[in-house]
Amino acid sequence: MVEIEIDGKKVEVPAGSMVMDAANKLGTYIPHFCYHKKLSIAANCRMCLVEVEKAPKPLPACATPVAAGMIVRSASDKAVQAQKSVMEFLLINHPLDCPICDQGGECQLQDLAVGYGKTTSRYEEDKRVVAPKDGGPLVSMQEMSRCIQCTRCVRFGQEVAGVMELGMIGRGEHSEITAFVGQTVTSEMSGNMIDLCPVGALTSKPFRYSARSWELSRRKSVSPHDGLGANLIVQVKAGKVKRVLPLENDAVNECWISDKDRFSYEGLDSADRLTQPMLKQGNEWKEVDWQTALEYVAHGLKNIRHEHGAQSLASLATPHSTLEELHLLQKLTRAMGSDSVDTRLRNADVSLQGVAPWLGMSIADFGQLNRAFVIGSFLRKDHPQLATRLRLAVKGGAKLSILHATDDDLLMNVANKMIAAPSDWLAALSQVVVAVAAAKGVAAPAGFEGVQADAAATAIAASLLSGDAALSRGVFLGNAAAQHPQAGALHAAAQWIAEQTGAKFGYLTEAANTVGAYIANANSASAPAFSEQKKAYLLLNAEPAFDAHNPQVAASALQNADMVVVMSPYKHGMEYADVLLPVSPFSETSGTFVNCEGRAQSFNGTVKPLLETRPAWKVLRVLGNILGLSGFEYETSEAIRDEVLGAGVTDVTSKLNNRSAAAPVAAQIGNGGTERIADVPIYFADAIVRRAESLQQTADAAAPKAHLSAALAQQLGVAAGDLVKVTQGAGNATLLAAIDAALPARTVRVAAAHASTAALGSMFGSITVEKAGEGK
Repeated sequence: MVEIEIDGKKVEVPAGSMVMDAANKLGTYIPHFCYHKKLSIAANCRMCLVEVEKAPKPLPACATPVAAGMIVRSASDKAVQAQKSVMEFLLINHPLDCPICDQGGECQLQDLAVGYGKTTSRYEEDKRVVAPKDGGPLVSMQEMSRCIQCTRCVRFGQEVAGVMELGMIGRGEHSEITAFVGQTVTSEMSGNMIDLCPVGALTSKPFRYSARSWELSRRKSVSPHDGLGANLIVQVKAGKVKRVLPLENDAVNECWISDKDRFSYEGLDSADRLTQPMLKQGNEWKEVDWQTALEYVAHGLKNIRHEHGAQSLASLATPHSTLEELHLLQKLTRAMGSDSVDTRLRNADVSLQGVAPWLGMSIADFGQLNRAFVIGSFLRKDHPQLATRLRLAVKGGAKLSILHATDDDLLMNVANKMIAAPSDWLAALSQVVVAVAAAKGVAAPAGFEGVQADAAATAIAASLLSGDAALSRGVFLGNAAAQHPQAGALHAAAQWIAEQTGAKFGYLTEAANTVGAYIANANSASAPAFSEQKKAYLLLNAEPAFDAHNPQVAASALQNADMVVVMSPYKHGMEYADVLLPVSPFSETSGTFVNCEGRAQSFNGTVKPLLETRPAWKVLRVLGNILGLSGFEYETSEAIRDEVLGAGVTDVTSKLNNRSAAAPVAAQIGNGGTERIADVPIYFADAIVRRAESLQQTADAAAPKAHLSAALAQQLGVAAGDLVKVTQGAGNATLLAAIDAALPARTVRVAAAHASTAALGSMFGSITVEKAGEGK
């Protein structure tokens, strides 16, 4: 540790720290623009000049290393004069357009100009003009004349997002930030560059000119999307959500959020919001009051239970629902006598018993991994912020190994990879099991005698066993592995590998409340969703055409049911539903999400429910009362939460268990027919993002193509851009073909959760592809 003095106060900081770090530790503010605690040092704005005793001139606090006995003055006449001189230079070319600037009221340059700027300018020449740039549908680059070349956006792309989408060209007064020729900003983390911009050069395109910062109310919330549980500041005007920003929480999302968290709010005010209960009468939909709708539902459920038995009832929800909603849903279902309640709608195998999948470690520890093996994950798009944590670990020397069906660019170095058709994942893991056993000199599990490890499996085993035994290791199953038809067997093999290599074992969980669904006991069905025909279905926040593992099976089950009740913020399912009940999205209800690390995070509604929309926990409570069920007398969502977790409990890891008692089962590489790889694109993953207009204009939301392996394309005589007809079961889709040389030979990648592919069958399994014609 090194002791220095800043403005008369002494502080100790680690050797190699900068003066700015010491000032931050003391709570002493030094003005700055280019410095950011999560980014590398650039020292190009010079606003943080300070006086250092015995130094001949002021030095930048962000780039001056501490030295024992150093005396720093941040507010001396010499320092302040230097800072004012820098401000004068910064304002020479800056347009004085604060009245029309979206950054007005929250602009660092504006704030510091008050303290360090002059009332008049000595600069009389023409100000420079920088041409607007195309930043894509999310980031506006229309006022690049405001840019002060702090390069925060450039450094964020390189260091955190992992892709250099913006860069600086030119020199001196001709310097400007721009995207690469013919390209826009497409990173799934791009919106953070808006927050980082200290002026109004980069602004939010969806928010642009819709409100002034001082008109907005700020309310805390939690992301309803992926398993991270990012902390949010939701900004509201006139009862509408206008903007979403990150709420800093170093243990969860640091100071970042993904674009899905940031821009999905547009879906909250979608044109297809359901705002009034509706009943289907004589094939016509009619709006009714809540009492009529709920009495109709209660009467129908009672009749079906009486005529067909309680097990003819099923309740299905997405894991984006809150803990309180899921608890009441399962409580109502069980009180009716049925044990068929589930949130694992995309899972083809629900055989794991006594297992509540979670990350197996804290999110912070995940970012400190030294060896990682990720199985079946579209990592960047499924878990954008966990991917940034892992990317930084890899930059720091961690070794990443993957087993997957695609070789997508993860924007980080991958030490070892096994790219195999989904049906061969278990065989590939079997090889890693054998390789680990051989490397450790222990016996492989029974049944693995005929398995031979290839070079890739041997390298993965060696990586997991390499280095200091005290280093942090992890083996993780991704969304695709959890959704796999052999999920239970994959789990057993991965668990054995983790145990033998001393690694933590966990899941990169799919949704905001995947873990909470297990805590709420809302995953008790013994068969995959919709695989057993039921007479009545109660759907909570679920759109089976997009959220089910097999949309064909789901559609058939719902069409053949006697009663389907849809509880959703949106109008959908009108071809099979009998009742539509408008329930609140996360912004209009209080509730709790349990994230991938087992952290329970409660939040309040940020706006009032829209028209006749009601929080789902209230709807379920009243439905329970109308049905005459006991235990539905809750006054608040907090009372429900405390019934599930216990009062004041926020860490539920003691309730979670990743370990299965199942023994690993060996498999060999197969030689079957053509099979499907189905990703769930980042902006199709849940009901809200599917309706967020700006997100749907991004490259990640483009209509799905049929990505063929090079071998399959050659066999079929298909070129990129041709039309192909893909068929599964009774459904088919005609899609543009794309060629992916990295795909396994007998595979075709077709995205799920999109209207153009909703007629297809299972996300995994056999698929037929044939040439349909010439495309564009």
